Amino acid sequence: MTLQLGYIILTLAVCLLLIYFGFVVINRSFDESRRNKKKQQLIVGIAIWQVYLAIMGSMDFIQSYSFPPRFALTMIVPAFIFTGVFVYKNRNAEWLLNLPTKQIFYFQSFRILVESLFVASVAAGILHKEASIEGYNYDMVYAITVPIVGLVAFHGDNFNLRLVRLWNYLGLAVLATVIFVFMTSIYKPELYGANEPLLPLEAITYPYGLVAGCLMPIAVFMHVLSIAHLNRLIRQEK
Repeated sequence: MTLQLGYIILTLAVCLLLIYFGFVVINRSFDESRRNKKKQQLIVGIAIWQVYLAIMGSMDFIQSYSFPPRFALTMIVPAFIFTGVFVYKNRNAEWLLNLPTKQIFYFQSFRILVESLFVASVAAGILHKEASIEGYNYDMVYAITVPIVGLVAFHGDNFNLRLVRLWNYLGLAVLATVIFVFMTSIYKPELYGANEPLLPLEAITYPYGLVAGCLMPIAVFMHVLSIAHLNRLIRQEK
């Protein structure tokens, strides 16, 4: 129960931080008559997604090893589609320039806590060790580098925007490897010397499924949004 509560609390904290960033950008970008509506849309959108994840994560429908993976199609793919469409449509929006550059980069440090929960989940038998820092998941290593790189990139008055952008791309690459480990542990367990799927079905139920359905997509969203933001700033420098 304590482990489950950890996933819920971390998800709530990350969503609140996401709302905070959204409020900062809204306050900087829109007149007073539009701010409240934008803030309400942000809160309602995140709340609806959380309710959706809770419902889907409690259904027997997703608890299957069949291919294509039901949990991915219902909980991950929609979030990725939203990220792609949203960022593409807003790639030239003026509000994109108002993102807090340093804060959204440091934001990725929350993944240290996600990976810490993974270690605890391995001990509890919810995850296999290959999906954590004990195996082939190096996301914690990346997350630890974020504040270190941030100190270098944001030192002084002139930010090293290209280094920050590069580290965002690296973060996306690391997340891609994590997804690869999870998917192959289900559909290609022989890569890890096993004959059966290594990921217990319990790992994709609520609240453990919040990682795949919320925390990981938020990390991807913030990386992509940050890259679009940095591209705008770098173009302005030229």
